[in-house]
This record gives sequence, C-alpha cells and structure tokens, in this order.
Amino acid sequence: MQEYLSKIPKVNHLLESVQGMELVEQYSHLEVVETIQGVTAEIRTELLKGAGGSSFNPERLTIEHILAQVEERLLAGTLALLAPAVNATGIVLHTNLGRSLLSTSALQAMTAVAANYSTLEINRESGERGSRYDHVQGLLQELTGAEDSIVVNNNAAAVLLTLSSLAAEQEVIIARGELVEIGGSFRIPDVMKQSKARLVEVGATNKVYPAEFEEAITAETALLLKVHTSNYRIIGFTRTIELAEMVKLGQKYQIPVVEDLGSGSLVDLTPYGLSYEPRVQDSILAGADLVTFSGDKLLGGPQAGIIVGKKRYIEQLKKHPLNRALRVDKFTLSALEATLREYRNPPRARKEIPTLRMLTTSKRILRERAERLLSGLKEVLPLQCKTGIKEEVSRVGGGAFPLDQLPTYVVEIRPDGSSEQELARKLRNNNPSIFTRCNHGKVLFDVRTVREQDIMLIIEAVNKCFQKHEQESHD
Repeated sequence: MQEYLSKIPKVNHLLESVQGMELVEQYSHLEVVETIQGVTAEIRTELLKGAGGSSFNPERLTIEHILAQVEERLLAGTLALLAPAVNATGIVLHTNLGRSLLSTSALQAMTAVAANYSTLEINRESGERGSRYDHVQGLLQELTGAEDSIVVNNNAAAVLLTLSSLAAEQEVIIARGELVEIGGSFRIPDVMKQSKARLVEVGATNKVYPAEFEEAITAETALLLKVHTSNYRIIGFTRTIELAEMVKLGQKYQIPVVEDLGSGSLVDLTPYGLSYEPRVQDSILAGADLVTFSGDKLLGGPQAGIIVGKKRYIEQLKKHPLNRALRVDKFTLSALEATLREYRNPPRARKEIPTLRMLTTSKRILRERAERLLSGLKEVLPLQCKTGIKEEVSRVGGGAFPLDQLPTYVVEIRPDGSSEQELARKLRNNNPSIFTRCNHGKVLFDVRTVREQDIMLIIEAVNKCFQKHEQESHD
C-alpha cells in the first residue's frame, strides 16, 4: 500500500504534462487542480482502506489514467442539466421527458424568430402595434370553428384565467366525478380556489344528472364547468352529464358553459386502434362557450394553454390583468403557428407531427425498426449477453387515453455480470441520456418512441457502457 501511495503523481506533475496543459487551456487552472485533487484523494482513500493488494491495478496511478478520469469529470460538469434525451420507454407523451416533440416546421419557425427580430406584436400593413394572438387566431378559428381564441402558458393557466375572468367571487357548478387532479398534486378545486370562484359540486362520484345541475343554479352561478377526465376513467355503474345537456341548461339560464378538454385533440385516432377522444371542434359544435386544452399533448405542439370559443368571452379574458402574467412568448407562438398549419392537411399532419406519427405507426414498421436496433446491438454486445425482440404494449401518456394500450415491439438485453438496473442507470447517465424500461432482469427498448436517428445513439451508448464495464472489471 505504501508503495502505491508513493506512486500517486503530484498535482504539479499532472499539470505540467501535455494532457494536463491541454485541460488547463480548455477549462481553467482552478477547475483542473480541484478535479485532480478529487480524483487522487479518492485513490488515496481507496488504498488506505485496504485496496492495495494484488487486485489493485497499478495502471490507475499513471498520469494518463488519472487525467483521463479528470477529463471525464470536467466534461460531465460542462453538460447542461436540461439536455436532449432518447425516449425508449414507449410512453409517447412522457411528461418527465418533455412531452411532445416538435415538427421540423415548428423547429424552423422557432429558430427563425430566435435569430432575428420578428413581427410578434406589430401590424405589417400599418406599422403600428398589433396583437401577438393574431398569429394563431385565424388558424384556430379555421380548425375548431370557434369565433376567437387566446393562448397562455399551459392548460392549468387557461382554466385559471377563465375562472378568474368570468367567475371570481361567484359560483361554478361542476360534477363531483370531474374534480380531477391535473398532475403534480395540482387539482381543479385548487385552481378554482386560486381564481376566487366558489365551487359547487353536484351528483355522486359515478353518477350525475342534468336535473342536479339545474337544481344547483342560483343567481350567484357564473359558469357551468365540464372537465374531461382525460387522465382516468370511471367505468361500470356510471352516468355523466353530456356537453349538449349542459349547453341546453346554459342557454336556458343564460350561463356560459366551459369545457376543459385537458389533452385536446384535433384528429380522430380511432382508425389507429385508440378509443374515442372528444375533439376540440366537436365541443365547439356542441355549443360550448369556451374550450380549454393543452398544446403539448395530443396536439403535438409546444407547451401552451389554448382557449377557443365565443368572442365576447375571449375578449374578457384578453383584458384581464392575469393574462399579462400568463401570456406566451414568441417561441411558443411560432412553434404553435407552424404546428397548426400542419393540421390544414390531416394526412401530412400525421406524418410530420412526431406525436401523431408515433401514435399511428404500424406494427410492420415497428418490427423493422426493432430488427435494425437489435442487429446493431448484437455487433457491440458481448456474446454472453442475451438479446431478443418481443411483442409488448406502449402507452400514450401525458394524461391521455389512460386505458389504451398500443401494440409495439421491444428489444431486450439481459446484461451479463451486472443488473438491469445498473445498465439502465449507466444509459441514463450517457450523453445523450437514454431512458428505457426494466423488467425481470432485462432492459427494454420500446421502439415506438425510438426515432431512426436514435438507433445509432442507443447502439453507441450501449457499446460505451459495456466497454466501461470491461475496463472496470479489468481494473
């Protein structure tokens, strides 16, 4: 042990080496010194704890080996915390991984307004100040049939703005079974409380009738609110109030009807094996005065809360002071405008919008993708690692289609010499991070959410993990 301790290179010797000087030039003298001290201190502690026997590899004490570790740590310290990742989980709208991927046209639009001044709030014809909402208003009118629209930063904000503008200090009637939790412990009653609207629950958890809504209406009733349970389902002995029934009551008592669709969809996905999900345009056609929905779920665009409906109510929302705090920036609007333009051609939208493309990919294409991934992995994996392709199911995610399962294929790796959890951890710590599923000793790559450009990234990451494992075993 003493012999090994005496062979640990001194900091100055490490700094004066060619590799050390290159690191100082790339980073900074202080960063390199502190990292060297950290690496050598770990080796020293390991030796003092008794690792100086025959199993200790003396190559770890060479200048090259130590500085390689230093460089690895310095590089890790420069990586952005918010960074690209590969989603091999099969969850299409993975909230923790950023939900929807943007289309090529949306990315190009964002880049264009980021690199240049833009027409965010100016009228080209007059040269005077314009409205930022004009960029998407016409498209939303065309696609949903609504009279007007407004966009805020997410759907919770859309509901908050709607309630604050139209129902502050007044009553809002909602079915008891629709008091949903949006996510992250945020619930509709909490949003309602923040807006200063007074919650009036009617019906039972599993059943509610139009008569119960009508009986609850008073002179203090400002809104009738319907919340689509997009992230769960109550099945069995149930009865819900239909939007058309609520609209009829709203018209009878001259009370606006608001529907929160949550995930929000503009296309019918039933031909692709998914259950029916109400479309935004269906709610407008049924007579809803306002409809709120997300931009980064089934729509496949940027994070946004979109409100469409009657012009007289949208105007109230636009004038409310809270709108200033909740408004979206030029990046969101440019990406949303480009996404909405894709919907003018539905077949093109299914092809160009990544969320729709992933949800509608055929089993044949998924199988071919799985075979390409497996073929590449076999070239870099040790022979003792067992691999294969298996039929599995994917999930939509993002609080949409909670009961639906999408048929898919997964590529399996049963790592030899380490646990599946350890391999999954190493993949997550790769650059870019690779997120997978684990099941019964195997790491699973669900190809429904693996894009063509992700295949080589996965292969390279797996190769790196096993090379590192062999090096650690050798050390």
